[in-house]
Amino acid sequence: MNNRSVSPHAQPQDKSIYQNLRPTQWDDYFGQDLVKKNIKILIAAAKQREEPLDHVLLYGPPGLGKTTLATIIAYEMKVNLKITSGPAIERPGDLAAILTNLRKGDVLFIDEIHRMSRAVEEILYPAMEDFALDIIIGKGSSARNIRLKLPRFTILGATTRLALLSSPLRDRFGSIFRLDFYSQADLEKIVTRSAVVLNVPVKVDGAQEIAARSRGTARIANRLLKRARDFAQVEADGIITGEVANDALMLMEVDKKGLDNLDRKVLHSIIDKFDGGPVGLDTIAASISEEGDTIMDVVEPYLLQLGFIMRTPRGRKATSKAYQHLGFDDPEQPTQSSLL
Repeated sequence: MNNRSVSPHAQPQDKSIYQNLRPTQWDDYFGQDLVKKNIKILIAAAKQREEPLDHVLLYGPPGLGKTTLATIIAYEMKVNLKITSGPAIERPGDLAAILTNLRKGDVLFIDEIHRMSRAVEEILYPAMEDFALDIIIGKGSSARNIRLKLPRFTILGATTRLALLSSPLRDRFGSIFRLDFYSQADLEKIVTRSAVVLNVPVKVDGAQEIAARSRGTARIANRLLKRARDFAQVEADGIITGEVANDALMLMEVDKKGLDNLDRKVLHSIIDKFDGGPVGLDTIAASISEEGDTIMDVVEPYLLQLGFIMRTPRGRKATSKAYQHLGFDDPEQPTQSSLL
C-alpha cells in the first residue's frame, strides 16, 4: 500500500514545492476558473460553519491539476492532506488503516478512484456517509459487527474515467467538477511561473512556443519546459527563446500542434493502412503495437480536441484537418488535377 502525507503548512519557498512545481495557493494556480470559483465558495462556507469540507470528486484527462487542487484545498482548510490511489488500496484492511489514522477535517485524496475494488468501496460507503467504519470480528456463527466512529473528514476523489465509477460511490460526493484543457494564455502563465521556480530564463516567445505544443495540459507544459531548459543549457546560452524552444521540441519530435510520435503513428495508421477509416480502436492498437487503453486515454482526447479524428459507430475516422496536417491529399476533397 502506497500513501503519503503532506503538511498543510508547507510554504511555496520549500524546496519540495520548487522541485515538483506544484502550487499550494490560489494565486499560483492558473486556469480552471469556474472550478476554482466553486471550490473557493465551498471552502469559505465550510470555514464559516467550522465544518470539514464536503466530499469532492474531480474528473477529466490526466495532467490537468487534480492533485494540485487537492494540495491547495488542504492548504486553504489548514488541514493535513493524505494522498493515495485506487490501485494502491488492495484490501479493505488497507483502507481501514488509512481511515482510522485520519484526524478531524483531514483531506484524503484518492487518485484513480475508479480503480478501487468493489470490496474496498463497500468499506468507503459508511465512512463517507456516516463517518463510521464497520468491522466484522470472528467467523461463522460467532461473527459480530462492530462500528467504529471516525472523525469528520473529506474524501477528495480524482478520476480520468468517470463512467467507470460506480453510481453508489459517485452519488456520495457532494460536489463533482470537471477539469478542462487549459487555454494558450493560461499555459503561458504556467510556463512562465515554472521557469521562475526552476531558475531558468525564458523569453515571451519561448513560453508561447512551449505552451502552444503542450496539448492543453499543464503537466506536459512543465515537462516540455524542463527539456527545453536542458537543450538551452547544452546547445544554447541557457536562455529559452522561441527559436531555442522550437529546436528543442523538434528534437523531441513534438510538432507545431503538439503531436508526438505516438499521435502521428495513430493518424498514419488510420490514413495509410485503413484508408482514413472508419476503423476500430483495437485494430489501430494492434497495427502500431500499442495498448488500446493508452490510445483511448492519452492520444484520442487531444486528437478529438484538434478535430483530427472522429468517433463513428463503425470506428475512428481521420478528418480533413488530419490529412492536411500530415501533408496527405484528402480523398474526399477534389484535387487540382481532378478539376482540370
